[in-house]
Amino acid sequence: MKRIFTILCSLAIVMAGSATALAAEPEAGQSASYYPVSVEEYTYGDFDELRINKTYQLSLSDDPSLIPTEDFVRNGRRYYLLDMTRKDEVGVDIQTHTEAVTQASDTNNLETILQRLDAEMEVTTEDGYVGILRLDHTSVQVTTDGYATKTSTLTASRSYPNLSEADVSLIPKSIEDKGKTLTLGDVKWSETADVDGEGNPVTRYTATASYTGTASSRYATGYTVSASYTGEVSKANCAVVTYTAIFGSEKAPEESKAPDGDEQHDSDPGQTEAPDTAKEPVDLSGLKRPVMIGVVVLALGAGGVFAYKKFRERR
Repeated sequence: MKRIFTILCSLAIVMAGSATALAAEPEAGQSASYYPVSVEEYTYGDFDELRINKTYQLSLSDDPSLIPTEDFVRNGRRYYLLDMTRKDEVGVDIQTHTEAVTQASDTNNLETILQRLDAEMEVTTEDGYVGILRLDHTSVQVTTDGYATKTSTLTASRSYPNLSEADVSLIPKSIEDKGKTLTLGDVKWSETADVDGEGNPVTRYTATASYTGTASSRYATGYTVSASYTGEVSKANCAVVTYTAIFGSEKAPEESKAPDGDEQHDSDPGQTEAPDTAKEPVDLSGLKRPVMIGVVVLALGAGGVFAYKKFRERR
């Protein structure tokens, strides 16, 4: 019996403590204030007024109304907000960017192509970055667009002098010229009078033969040059907003000290506490829920004990 009662009481205490902890948690949606990135204390004006500047850096999505602006006391002086300034910090985002370009060319000679390519190019990216890129010579490549075949006519001529007759059979029907075989096309004759060894007149002929042929060659119809330009591009952006809270100061009023014990009855009964030292009423709303839960748990425990006793009596 004692064991059951002890367990029920322990359960009530645990549940009451859990409810108290839940009641102490901050409400949903409550935001904490921001903390300054720097605090500057200095004097201002002819009377050397003490001032404090608190600097906060927020993103564009942060709420500046959460910056603390309440009065505070430091070293015997009360500080109060004089002004709040805002400054958009302009930052520059720098990235490495590569731009690929292609262009047509009528030659595949790399030296000629490099002379035709621009050494630098100015670029503006789609997301607003700008900069000057430089040609990466190692990235230059040349590809052939396609091939075609052309046929050309070859011609050559040969002279055959001192022939005894104007007979075509004395003329070669084909010749080799620059590695190509050409065939006889036409022969023109010329003659000259001469005498033989015995002094008799003879006629000598000279043949001028024309040879023709064809040659086929494969050539590129065009070339495409591709190259890459690389460098740094930048874009100005406003990613940080700097707020500066300027606090002036004055001598803090002395805090009134309330007498303790019997001395309080000896004081002037008509004297009342200063408004700034008045005690605020204690908020007990946070204790209602855990107290109610504890009462319910204890009631259930007592009911369980009573039911158990009745059950034992019936047995």
